[in-house]
Amino acid sequence: MDIQFFGAAKMVTGSNFLLSTKKYKILIDCGMFQGNKEKERMNYMRFPYNPEEIDMLFLTHAHIDHSGRIPKLVKEGFRGDIICTKATAELCEIMLKDSAKIQESDAEWENKKRIRAGLFEIEPLYTMKDVENSLKHFKPYYYNQRIKLNEEISIRFKDAGHILGSSILEIWIDESGNNTKIVFSGDLGMPGRPIIKNPEFIDEADYLIIESTYGDKVHEPFEKSTMKLIDIIERTALRGGTVLIPSFSVGRTQELIYELNKYYEYNDIEDHMRVPIYVDSPLAVNATEVFQRNSNSFNKETTDMILLGDNPFTFGNLRYVKSQEESIALNKANFPKVIISSSGMATAGRIRHHLKHNLWNPLNSLVFVGYQAEGTLGRILLDGAKKVKLLGEEINVALEIYDLEGFSGHADQKMLMKWIRKFKIKPKKIFLVHGEEEASKALSDLINQHLKIETIIPNMGEKFDIKKDYVEVKKGMTIEPILIKEDIEKELENVYNQFNALFSRSEHLYNEKMLEKHYDTLKNKLIEIQDQLMDLNILISK
Repeated sequence: MDIQFFGAAKMVTGSNFLLSTKKYKILIDCGMFQGNKEKERMNYMRFPYNPEEIDMLFLTHAHIDHSGRIPKLVKEGFRGDIICTKATAELCEIMLKDSAKIQESDAEWENKKRIRAGLFEIEPLYTMKDVENSLKHFKPYYYNQRIKLNEEISIRFKDAGHILGSSILEIWIDESGNNTKIVFSGDLGMPGRPIIKNPEFIDEADYLIIESTYGDKVHEPFEKSTMKLIDIIERTALRGGTVLIPSFSVGRTQELIYELNKYYEYNDIEDHMRVPIYVDSPLAVNATEVFQRNSNSFNKETTDMILLGDNPFTFGNLRYVKSQEESIALNKANFPKVIISSSGMATAGRIRHHLKHNLWNPLNSLVFVGYQAEGTLGRILLDGAKKVKLLGEEINVALEIYDLEGFSGHADQKMLMKWIRKFKIKPKKIFLVHGEEEASKALSDLINQHLKIETIIPNMGEKFDIKKDYVEVKKGMTIEPILIKEDIEKELENVYNQFNALFSRSEHLYNEKMLEKHYDTLKNKLIEIQDQLMDLNILISK
């Protein structure tokens, strides 16, 4: 069998792996690329495999960087089962529909600009109808079921402790009498977190594919980050400011609500210090309802709280905001408050509007509670930008900015090492994915040094032939050349369309008043374009 890495290789987004046996082709995750424009453009590329030939897809969890291109996959011909946990299937229904709204809205906005510029219109990555079609393929299972899918492949989901429904994937493959076990960690969580259970440990594997998001960092204790957050809220409120928290709608938002509930409900807090908390994300509201329907996945503390009659997702000073009108009104209200809004990396959603209205005010605070990928607005702000462009305007950054990594839903270096050490029969080789290169390299060095297990940090598109006792690198189809080719094709098409648009309006160039006023400028511009086209022709001819 062989495995190819078509996402989350030396980056933290776009999780997508192709596992091929002699008879079957299996995808593990089909996530969206997030970050800068180059990464997001990768979502529009053709898949580097034929979706019609994929037999099944195993989904580790519902986060968009793991599930976000599933509707595109189905749209382009995939007809197999999407196998995941029950909670993952329920969360994907709301998350993919929310993603479709964003795709449709972004395409509509872009096309208005393109029509004005005389350019061709674009289609959304996928539509709501595409999502509805993809949901028909989901086949949910419970944790710890040994599922025999065919004569060759069996799987089992174990709790990854990352978000509701997140799973570690155990795959047993019997190929020509050779039995090989491959484990995909998915996104591993941290122990002792609110609501969900701790990550489970795995006893044995021939090969392990493990995330490395925080392979170079150790988180501060969760309780310490919680108390820091409370302190930030109270200090900001006392000076009359607003606390903005970009938060992932699924997982992180519910954890924040849970911790704030414990603080305000189980402590003697004076009324004037009960700062209004607004959850401004329709997706987060819907996700919270899914959480409440899956209480069997909760940890003991949360279960005991519910049995005592306390709903951990409601408390006196908490408000859920659904309508756009309510969301707009928050930025007009000048009283102290906390706004928890998606997206977690500030790449889309209502948080961008709140940032536009609040970044400039030194009374306010901005608190990051999760990983900020390279190229995202969250990372740009965290790296200390003094000005950012938001919704067409340049905004001054004057508020206080905090990064509370203790809230992260990803295992840190210490937990990752502990998790690997718990294998009773150690994997022969470990593939490190879902991490920027520096983080993966740091974790690789630790594993080699302390556990003496060989590690591989795959490049995008690399293929590895996996035998029972060894791994051989094969040259696979790499994504970068495809991306570069499609990028150049798109830019050439843009140039062609802009020339056509210019010719269609050429009568304006010949207007006497225009020529009298701007002749030199027009002449020089046209000569400059001719020179650039000549340079391009020479470059192509070399």
